[in-house]
Amino acid sequence: MRQFKTESKKLLDLMINSIYTNKEIFLRELISNASDAVDKLNFKSLSDESVKLGDEDLAIRVSFDRDARTLTISDNGIGMTADELEKNLGTIAHSGSQEFKTENAESQGDAVDIIGQFGVGFYSAFMVAKHVRVVSRAYGSDEANVWESDGLEGYTIEPGERAEHGTDVILTLRDSEADANGEAGDDYDRFLSEWGLQDLIKRYSNYVRYPIQMLVTKSRQKPKPEDAGEDYKPEYEDYQELETINSMTPIWKKRSSDVEQSDYNEFYKATFHDFEDPARTISFHAEGTLEYDALLFVPGRAPFDLYSKDYEKGLALYSSNVLIMEKCADLLPDYYNFVRGVIDSADVSLNISRETLQHDRQLRAIARRVEKKITSELADMRDNDRETYEKFFENFGRGLKYGIYSSYGMKADELADLLLFWSAKEKKMVTLAEYAKAMPSDQKAIYYAAGDDRERLSKMPVVTGVLSRGYDVLLLTADVDEFTFQSMREYVARDLPKVYEDDAAREVAEKAVADGAEPELEDRHLELKNVASGDLDLATEDEKKDAEEATKENEGLFDAMKEALGDKVEKVAVSARLVSADESPACITTEGMLSLEMEKVLQRGPEGDMEGMPKSQRVLELNAKHPVFAKLVAAQKDGDDEKVKRYAGLLYDQALLVEGILPEDPVAFAASVCSLM
Repeated sequence: MRQFKTESKKLLDLMINSIYTNKEIFLRELISNASDAVDKLNFKSLSDESVKLGDEDLAIRVSFDRDARTLTISDNGIGMTADELEKNLGTIAHSGSQEFKTENAESQGDAVDIIGQFGVGFYSAFMVAKHVRVVSRAYGSDEANVWESDGLEGYTIEPGERAEHGTDVILTLRDSEADANGEAGDDYDRFLSEWGLQDLIKRYSNYVRYPIQMLVTKSRQKPKPEDAGEDYKPEYEDYQELETINSMTPIWKKRSSDVEQSDYNEFYKATFHDFEDPARTISFHAEGTLEYDALLFVPGRAPFDLYSKDYEKGLALYSSNVLIMEKCADLLPDYYNFVRGVIDSADVSLNISRETLQHDRQLRAIARRVEKKITSELADMRDNDRETYEKFFENFGRGLKYGIYSSYGMKADELADLLLFWSAKEKKMVTLAEYAKAMPSDQKAIYYAAGDDRERLSKMPVVTGVLSRGYDVLLLTADVDEFTFQSMREYVARDLPKVYEDDAAREVAEKAVADGAEPELEDRHLELKNVASGDLDLATEDEKKDAEEATKENEGLFDAMKEALGDKVEKVAVSARLVSADESPACITTEGMLSLEMEKVLQRGPEGDMEGMPKSQRVLELNAKHPVFAKLVAAQKDGDDEKVKRYAGLLYDQALLVEGILPEDPVAFAASVCSLM
């Protein structure tokens, strides 16, 4: 017996027990080796006119014998001599395929697609086999040789018999056995069934460029006997037929112009187990220092577990048509976790097991390009197929918003223009860019209101007050919305009509346009402002003056109301946003970063009932033009402290109800209302 070269015992044990984490990939590795052998012969036929060979002559065969517990992977490729068996199989980590690629790097071109890199894939067979026998006959040779090993100490190489060139790898599989607790352990019997082998071939090697064939059992009806009576029942028999299991040509390698959308739809539904067509199909080929094919899909609906902790993002990663990872998470950012698809590249750096990737610049480069492509395709959908985009955004918009929030606003430049929000003025979903283009020229901010119901928000005093001044308000109803806006802080609106500082400059510009010049455009930085915040600065000078005077005149009233409300509010003041008797008598606004809606969202979280949770700094603003304000002033002058206290509580609780927040003591609130009645 010949000994393995290198530190055989330790290294082989490492190959079998440590490098690979999934036993079933052994079949992928052996089929890949067979594909390389066929590719080498194909290359020889292209470079040597004496080799007469067509693609239809090349194939890989998988067969099994359940009784003998053997699994055989055969090919009619280049084959190996005794010396090559010694060199390739007797030396662990020597890759004949890598050597071939290096020697023929300049001439192999697209006609050859060698998969092997490390020279260890063959030894994955010992994860499932207790004995491996390799029978190989080199092309052009009359002799065959047999390499045999149990994967322990060494191997033998002896003369053998094979009818034609190629290689047979014959595995004698281990026995299935129970684990220490008597439960079912490793199941090797599944590698001795038609269904099990077909499943592995289709999953890992479906797009190997040569046919992978198996004898498949089928059923057919027997001919009806001539003497059969009227009560004859059809009889069936099983038979075996040689069938190609793999698809060979991957759909992502075809030109998109040569593929019907219905074909893409069928591939998507079959591969990713969806019953709806994708909302968008993205197919592209990248060339240059890094070459790869990409086929991506934006689903038509959100999977039920999209926002659960068990959901796994990622694209299927192939290398030379062989599946490496079913879900490579590094190829997608979290906010595009809904995208499904395939990346196929022979250039990515794999680790030795080919089960995972080296984290290198090649992978990052692919991920960046994929991200940009998805962004541009979504923007195209937004601009040219708005109905589909709005449905997409309903399904996946939450993730885009969270992408901005979780990156502390760093991803706002890429994602902000993909967001949609409901316009209180337009009564439809609009982008931030569309909002900005419809603004009056004097508007300096984007105004929004946050809550859980669009209809209720549109009737809130703080919203109607802004709308009455001619400014639109975006109604935010998702719990992540306001956190997203807080992370962004501002939105840069591109190519808006230039706003001139004085009339003279504007007149000069208007004259220039009248003479044929292009209108001047500018980028404007628009602050994102919650209409419930205390610093909107929308009041006119007269309104501000009236509010200041009313506050000063009734300072004693406000002090009494603040004392009655205690730490529920930071202060009580006259509102500069509620300026007519037709408007609400009071409203709640906030100071600082935390709004009422953000406080509600935090309270609904897992730590919402804990002490020390942040609270919004509330301000009770009173409408000095409303009849209720006059009654408050009168009660203060009459010294009716109890009435002032009751009114303060009622106005505060009423303002909370408008915000969708229940009073702290609903019973006391109801009693106060009844006492007034």
